[in-house]
Amino acid sequence: MIDVVEPDEALPKLPVACAVWEPQPSLSVSAESWLTAGAPHHTVLSTAVGLPVLEAFSDMIGVELLAIDSGTTTRGFQQTLRWNAAYHRLAARL
Repeated sequence: MIDVVEPDEALPKLPVACAVWEPQPSLSVSAESWLTAGAPHHTVLSTAVGLPVLEAFSDMIGVELLAIDSGTTTRGFQQTLRWNAAYHRLAARL
């Protein structure tokens, strides 16, 4: 999760995105977890719907959803990725 904040100044050189945010729980934990999960290749930022909607949608279409929020730790996030990988390997064989 992030907190979207107003930019301190105009952002004319950003080609697409125009949001500024403060990551949770910290920049270092958020960035490391984000990179570990695959970074921008699989990133969603939405202010229109909350996490429960994204969780329900990911369940409906059968894709993995990883949330980085105020309770995230680097170690815990890495363990979640390992458990999810094991689950998806086993589920693919059923």
